[in-house]
Amino acid sequence: MSGIHSLQLIGSKSFGGAERWFQRFSLALAEMGHPTEIGVRRGHELDGDHWSDLTRHALPMRTVWDPLSRFEVRRLVRQLQPDIVQTYMGRATRLTHLPPAGNTVHVARLGGYYKLDGYRHAHAWIGNTKGICDYLLQAGLPKNRIFHLYNFAELPVPGLPPESLKRDLGIPEDAWVLMTPGRFVPFKGHRFLLEALAGLPAVVAGRPVWQVILGDGPLKQALHDQARASGIDERIVWAGWQLNPDAYYRLADLIVFPSTYAEPFGNVIIEAWGYAKPLVTSASMGASEVVRHEEDGLMFECENALALSQAIERALSDDALRQEMADAGRLRAVREFARDTIMQAYVELYHYLLEHR
Repeated sequence: MSGIHSLQLIGSKSFGGAERWFQRFSLALAEMGHPTEIGVRRGHELDGDHWSDLTRHALPMRTVWDPLSRFEVRRLVRQLQPDIVQTYMGRATRLTHLPPAGNTVHVARLGGYYKLDGYRHAHAWIGNTKGICDYLLQAGLPKNRIFHLYNFAELPVPGLPPESLKRDLGIPEDAWVLMTPGRFVPFKGHRFLLEALAGLPAVVAGRPVWQVILGDGPLKQALHDQARASGIDERIVWAGWQLNPDAYYRLADLIVFPSTYAEPFGNVIIEAWGYAKPLVTSASMGASEVVRHEEDGLMFECENALALSQAIERALSDDALRQEMADAGRLRAVREFARDTIMQAYVELYHYLLEHR
């Protein structure tokens, strides 16, 4: 199979879980020997030195309807003549309208239950959960052009975090460390996490409980205010957005994922599994599809702070349960979400689409 030349387009202003996946996917595709170029929104956070040796194209992507932005996307595609243009989320997808007589295939990759008016003009659609693919099918998109491919999990070599990380973060050496990554937006459920921490004993199984939160976003001030008002802020480390959260995953004794039901997937789940870390997660749409309760994760009712608090306390109090969940999760990551497996499936899909354009 020859290398497939692709242009990967995203219109986000800043990094979050979806944007980190976009970065990891693009770099992995290039590492496989497929010429990969990046299109990002000009002047924003992704328009920076995040892409190794990949060629980055900065585009205006002002609004989803801006004719100049649409023209610049089409001009770039005409200039590069890639085999595949893969777009992410609404802005990039709506601005990508390819000439009907061209040879480039437009693939819209969906990681959520978006309004589909701006997606129907694509040539094919990838959903990163089975639920999203069902949603696309129910919306009348052709079954033979809808494809399900999960995100991949990294499988890092097991190891400890940097020796001084706990001390640098001000966490006692004997403390439990809960870790929660995610943008500070409503559906990530941070307010329920803080409510759960307020109702959780400060010491569980003889060890103090500390929470590390990775993220940023519009709810930042409200969450800080909530933590202070609840008297738990002194046991929380607000670590900000981390483009590479490796050290924090290694530090964690338990990964806590408190999203509302609206969470379509949640890379945190498979990242916890990849790091062989025990997981407590809400029963969101994504988690309900992939997590096996009490086998590779403890699930609790969405938006139920008491249930979350009880699940955390149960996990911290049961060494055997944590180990069993960590082992089972790692096995799931290796068997079902390994990078090589998922990336090969993408490449095979690209070949299929090019053969049937």
